[in-house]
Amino acid sequence: MKTIAFNTGWTCNGNPVTLPHDAMIREKRSPDASNGGHGYFPGGVYTYINTFTAPTEWAGKTVLVEFEGVYKNATVSLNGEELAFHPYGYTGFFVELAGLKLGEENTLAVVADNSKLPNSRWYTGSGIYRPVWLHICEPEGLRPESVKISTVSVSPAVIRVQSPVSITAEVSGVTGTGTDFELTIPEAKLWSAEEPNLYSAHITAGTGDTMDIPFGIRQITWSNKGLFINGKETLLRGGCVHHDNGILGAATYRESEDRRVRILKENGFNAIRSSHNPASKALLDAADRLGMYVMDETFDMWYNRKNPFDYGLDFNEWWERDTASMIHRDYNHPSVILYSIGNEVAEPYEQKGIDAGKRLIDLCHKLDSTRPVTCGTNLMIISQAAQGKGIYQDGQQTKGADMKQKEGGNASLMFNIMASFVGPGMNKGGNSPKVDVLTTPFLDSLDIAGYNYGSGRYPLEAKAHPDRVVFGSETFPQDIYKNWQMVKQYPYLIGDFMWTSWDYLGEAGIGVWSYTGGMPFNRPYPWVLAGAGVIDIIGVPDGSCKYASTVWGLEKNPVIAVRPVNHPGVRPSKSVWRGTNAILSWSWNNCTGNKAIVEVYSDQASVELYLNGIKLGKKKIHGCRAMFQVKYAPGTLTAVAYDAYGTETGRSELTSAKGPFQVVPRPEADKVKPGDIVYVPVTVEGSNGVVESNADQSVTIHVEGGELLAFGSANPCTEEQYHTGTCTTYYGRALAIIRAGDTGTLKITV
Repeated sequence: MKTIAFNTGWTCNGNPVTLPHDAMIREKRSPDASNGGHGYFPGGVYTYINTFTAPTEWAGKTVLVEFEGVYKNATVSLNGEELAFHPYGYTGFFVELAGLKLGEENTLAVVADNSKLPNSRWYTGSGIYRPVWLHICEPEGLRPESVKISTVSVSPAVIRVQSPVSITAEVSGVTGTGTDFELTIPEAKLWSAEEPNLYSAHITAGTGDTMDIPFGIRQITWSNKGLFINGKETLLRGGCVHHDNGILGAATYRESEDRRVRILKENGFNAIRSSHNPASKALLDAADRLGMYVMDETFDMWYNRKNPFDYGLDFNEWWERDTASMIHRDYNHPSVILYSIGNEVAEPYEQKGIDAGKRLIDLCHKLDSTRPVTCGTNLMIISQAAQGKGIYQDGQQTKGADMKQKEGGNASLMFNIMASFVGPGMNKGGNSPKVDVLTTPFLDSLDIAGYNYGSGRYPLEAKAHPDRVVFGSETFPQDIYKNWQMVKQYPYLIGDFMWTSWDYLGEAGIGVWSYTGGMPFNRPYPWVLAGAGVIDIIGVPDGSCKYASTVWGLEKNPVIAVRPVNHPGVRPSKSVWRGTNAILSWSWNNCTGNKAIVEVYSDQASVELYLNGIKLGKKKIHGCRAMFQVKYAPGTLTAVAYDAYGTETGRSELTSAKGPFQVVPRPEADKVKPGDIVYVPVTVEGSNGVVESNADQSVTIHVEGGELLAFGSANPCTEEQYHTGTCTTYYGRALAIIRAGDTGTLKITV
């Protein structure tokens, strides 16, 4: 089998494009474009055309085209003949190019229809936003995703290889033949997030039909004693991640997913929840290589819609094929340790929904018996549905395929309103015996129960459900201290996934602390970002992120974070999804004398704070945090941590920018090859290299030797678009993303 990248030579609505391509990100946003859930982007219909010559050597072969992701309702045609239709925007699919004209030109057309909005609760992107591949296959030979490799045992290391056709597999000098056989790997190095050791299986079928499959030797076991990877107890330090790549929109590149996984890992995360749809191949590849556990999720909805035009229209017909698509693709990825069959679905309040869940679970078990199945379950949502008070109402109240949503509607609106008023009390929404009885049939059908905002249940489970294994599938970041204490205390509680570890487009403003007023659950245009991530869309961690890594015991020294001091006398409107808006900066131009709230994170007993060598105070640390209120003055802010005996255990500092401010591009890559995607942070900084948080500039970037794919900041409320080459920095930072040209030499001017 031969695989060829098929990402060049395309047009979209007549314009030349290189795949992956997000057509939505360049559309003009407006207050009338759907709603804040989509980030005020409009939809559309996008026709992709690729005219190519099929080589004569393809004679007698089976030619498949693989689409990793098309949003949405994709119709595929070859030379005017329709070959396939695929509605779901997040699962990959294969189409046999029957009717190819060998030695002649052929026209492949893909129509992506994303015109009916809203069809999601967040920004989706439009078009062929993930890579496309051609697979040239022997008629009775190997096919993509057909060979499965699993771990039988880790001591000794034994793997099982399964194939629909007879094959020979060679791994590290060990060879086996057949359709279902085992191999013992001598002196094997196991795969885990801490030690992501990968192997490659060289597969041969027939005469010369080959493929190479990367895999890891990794075994998962679980019980009320915990989650064990290769026999070692593992606690999941998790974060929820949406599919978009920030200023790139939905377009998925290998370098983008590598960078995201790397930054998450550098900041203490060891697990990702792909919310609320299957992750990209590139993310799974990055997680395999770099070491990150993945909970891969199927759907945000089942047969009840959360939006008028969402996947609920297709669930009954397509759930089996789409679930199978995810599992076939994920099977050989050691990073994937959990399958999730949904997020905050209300259906299990009734027997029909419980049965639907069991069918999903049974299918997962049938296709892959090696991984546990879970669901992001909101106990209060199921309880409300049982009382006839469905929270996600927008997609359920109106009948018919052409229904229209009320003006300004937002499918997350009711949930966000409820969460904002109930706040942390939502964590106790599943505590009552009545809710427990209602939700038990569904939760007990899962291998591991995921609780969204249900931490009040954690202490109750040992007595109420002694065999149940649970984790926080979605939690408030500010709850990480109390949640993590329970994770360490209760063996059956295996981890925590905060909402969210990385910021995302859409659900505009739900996590933002705003100094311009307004309610966080329905921010108006031009709000565009959720603002809920502890790492922003350009990859910069904030105070919440470092607070979590402190709670996890990963910070050797105290961490200082400061709430913005450039809004004197203004109280921000706050979001329940964000416990602080502090960032890692003590550089606030023209703010001398303003009140500054300083947060210091440490797992020690006490901390002292100094400004320019003058002691400002000493405080005991509670819940890994101490708070100081001081007056801002430029210079150096220092925190010194002490243990219970008064012995200094560590110190850290933040420094102000000095000298004239300048705009500086700092490419993250030292060497660039043709076609590479290069990330270039652009900062406003002093001559000492410190980023200035209160001297934002409008910046224009020019690129020679490459293509500017995106340029923007993490500002959650802006009318600037990411493809124009001009943006205003936000807290002194912006980001350019560039595709290198044929020479691999770039010249960047800002």
